[in-house]
Amino acid sequence: MKKLSARRRHPLAALVVLLIALAATGGLYATFAPADKAQAQGESTSQQDKIETGKKLFTVGCASCHGTGGQGTTDGPQLVGVGAAAVDFQVGSGRMPLQQPGAQAPRKPRVYSDDEIEALAAYVASLGPGPAVPESAAYAPSGGDVARGGDLFRTNCAQCHNFTGKGGALTDGKFAPPLDGVAPKHIYEAMQTGPQNMPAFPDKSLSSQDKQDIIAFLDEVNGDEAPSEGGFDLGGLGPVAEGLFGWIFGLGALVVVAVWVAAHTAKAKKS
Repeated sequence: MKKLSARRRHPLAALVVLLIALAATGGLYATFAPADKAQAQGESTSQQDKIETGKKLFTVGCASCHGTGGQGTTDGPQLVGVGAAAVDFQVGSGRMPLQQPGAQAPRKPRVYSDDEIEALAAYVASLGPGPAVPESAAYAPSGGDVARGGDLFRTNCAQCHNFTGKGGALTDGKFAPPLDGVAPKHIYEAMQTGPQNMPAFPDKSLSSQDKQDIIAFLDEVNGDEAPSEGGFDLGGLGPVAEGLFGWIFGLGALVVVAVWVAAHTAKAKKS
């Protein structure tokens, strides 16, 4: 009893008891802590890692034009508030990094991998709120209404991209790019963010379902088995090409017929 009493009075006894209590508390917490909370902490750490990686990639490949904090410079616009969707579109379609100055950035093979693009998007998204990268269910063509998408496309997009998305010329060397072969996700993101000369169509203008319907229409008319109910589609460029065809061949044929009739009428009068 004297030995036990002496140990209790030892200066380190309280510290040992405290350490044992802390270890027991930590073990009980790890055992009974909610799984979703632990998962959320893991996801938060993973997201922070992406942001740090994206910052490094941004500093090397983007900061010279967009500024070290995305504030923009005379060579590039600010990126604060553009959101992850804008980065995923621009970098994922190869438009960024810009190859050379010009009227607008053309689509080209991309420079960064999927993981690097995701990291860059995470970093830019951390600079300010903006449109997020959409989930695959939002832009899958199978979830859209083709007929309704055609109406929406002709109302909102055909003025620049032509009736089936074949693209068209704009002013000062700019152009509306063709939409055949473009990934559905990038079409959705372009409508969300309004890259370059294109106006943005947020959900207040075109709902998520509207965007999916437009994507379904483009997938239908530009697919490998796209129908052409009107015969020869003349490139699918719409009334301009059709009108030119009518003037050159239709009116030309009428002129030929008129000349033939006049010539035979003159011969008949002479005889």
